Amino acid sequence: MALAHAIAEHLPYLRRYARALCGSQSSGDAYVRACLEAIVADPAVLNHDVPPRVGLYRIFHKLWSSANGDTRGVAGSRREAGGVERRLSELTPAHRQALLLTAMEGFTSHDTACILGIGDPGRIDEMVGHAVHEISSQPRTNVLIIEDEPIISLDLQSIVREMGHHVAAIATTRDEAVNAARRSEPGLVLADIKLADGSSGIDAVRQILSEVQVPIVFITAYPERLLTGERPEPTFLVTKPFVPETVRVAVSQALLFT
Repeated sequence: MALAHAIAEHLPYLRRYARALCGSQSSGDAYVRACLEAIVADPAVLNHDVPPRVGLYRIFHKLWSSANGDTRGVAGSRREAGGVERRLSELTPAHRQALLLTAMEGFTSHDTACILGIGDPGRIDEMVGHAVHEISSQPRTNVLIIEDEPIISLDLQSIVREMGHHVAAIATTRDEAVNAARRSEPGLVLADIKLADGSSGIDAVRQILSEVQVPIVFITAYPERLLTGERPEPTFLVTKPFVPETVRVAVSQALLFT
């Protein structure tokens, strides 16, 4: 019971990380299940010399590495395998993992080194720098922003433009978002969950995806509600309040799988 309590609060965020790393909910959640099965089979694998969250992510990465998931496992799980594998090969997997762990999950360089099994924590900053440089060469695209809070919307517009992308449209309600997507044909959607008129960003995205396939990054103050693994849920999720680097990483990772 103590072990279950120690790791339970961290599972939603491990799901977020796993989905972002794999590019799909199903693949990411499968790795998380395998991680939990390994812990249930042998609780000793959760090293008590490190905090539970660090230990949990470290076990996940051991399974990820042993399954060769960095490239073949992910690409093989998607219809566009060739394109995904090519993009993954353009960004060193260890660099990408270090960037996600630090920028999206908030781990320190020391904890990230522990998770990835890297002896020198000083290497993490260098790896992250390489990853940031490499993702900056991604093709530019049109971005639809679905957000009803003006300040947050302005922040997102600034981040998108600084990355070299074009803001195709701003929508504050479900209907506005669906109509904007039809007009602008975005290459990426950034979507809040709760919108101005009480409508749902999730419903807006569901309608958009019924008409066109486009990567989605959800932005919410309550990520744990969308990371249960019990139903179709977002692959890329940013927590409010966010820092710009977290959004940049999520955007870049989502575009990696298009």
